[in-house]
Amino acid sequence: MLVRWKIVAALALFLSGPAFAADEPGISATEIKIGGVFPFSGPASSIGLVGKGLMAYVQALNDRGGVKGRKINYIAYDDGYSPPKAVEHVRKLVESDEVSFMFGQLGTPGISATAKYLRAKGVPSVAIVSGSSKFTDVANYPLITTGLVSYDTEGKIYAKYLTRTLPNAKYAILYQNDDLGKDYLAAFKAFLGKDFDRKVVSASYEVTEPTIDSQITNLKSSGAEALVIAGTPKFAAQAIRQASVIGWKATVIINFPSGSVGGTLAPAGLDKSVGVMVGTTNKDVLDETWKDDPGMRAYRAFFDKYLQGADITNGSYLTGYQQGVLLEQILKQCGDDLSRKNILAQAKNLKDVVVPTVLPGIKVNTSETENMIWTQMRLQRWTGTTWQAFGDVLDARSE
Repeated sequence: MLVRWKIVAALALFLSGPAFAADEPGISATEIKIGGVFPFSGPASSIGLVGKGLMAYVQALNDRGGVKGRKINYIAYDDGYSPPKAVEHVRKLVESDEVSFMFGQLGTPGISATAKYLRAKGVPSVAIVSGSSKFTDVANYPLITTGLVSYDTEGKIYAKYLTRTLPNAKYAILYQNDDLGKDYLAAFKAFLGKDFDRKVVSASYEVTEPTIDSQITNLKSSGAEALVIAGTPKFAAQAIRQASVIGWKATVIINFPSGSVGGTLAPAGLDKSVGVMVGTTNKDVLDETWKDDPGMRAYRAFFDKYLQGADITNGSYLTGYQQGVLLEQILKQCGDDLSRKNILAQAKNLKDVVVPTVLPGIKVNTSETENMIWTQMRLQRWTGTTWQAFGDVLDARSE
């Protein structure tokens, strides 16, 4: 009888412990199991480095003791930017690995292919690396928060900038023929309204195409004075290089997913990229302005230790690092309640969070009705050696 009471007492103590670990997939007294899927290979492998940056941050976090004594077991798989592979990996993460939640899944096609399944399983997908505007619809995607400024917002910022600086010009848009690229095109349509057909010429490409040189040549022949590139780094680099080769002196704007020096500008040619613009949330590691900035000094020290030998100019690593900062913040806010319900609740309860590597004036705020982690950005221009920010911080709510 005494033995029986000891067992009951021990069971009661276990069940009353932090997060009710026995009832929560991926949660134990010592571990939090989290899943991610990235294009580590394939046509979008450059932005897959976001996953490498995040994994390095998790390693650093674990070296500091984890969160409230629990280590993070972050399991990441490579989908090669293929939706069928993304589905396969997400199922494995949920059903075999039994992760608590998904964090930082990257790639609009793969996220689109797996969102319905994750919702059916009740698995939150936090800080997805996609700016597809459809995911900002909280009613249809209640278990998702987004980790990029929406492509719709970003596109409208670019449209507004061009109408102010080149009001009488024609604008060319090269876009990836999927949700990513189409959102930017739709943003220009929404902003320009009845003037869209008169002012914009566009061309699309598939991620399976080896080159987009012909599209760039055709867009130049339209007489456009601006070129907006809405795609992934490989193709953005090709577009910048080809525009330079054929002598197209257009105002060039690239989208944030392609806004990496190491991932886009260097392959295109740093000299050929002079004048290229992009909207960003981040401080530039090459900018002397931030040489003694505490946040960037901490990032450089982290990079030297956990990403030794990698290219610090590739902004995808910085995006991954920032994802890690937010993951740590969310888990700390959860306290002892690591239920899926509370993890999602805290992901939607970020209040004036300042990530040390983002530009001054940019803060993270989420709520039950606002699932976008980032809603602000600032324009910057490549000088040949560094990004030079200009203008004010722009906000989704005012654009």
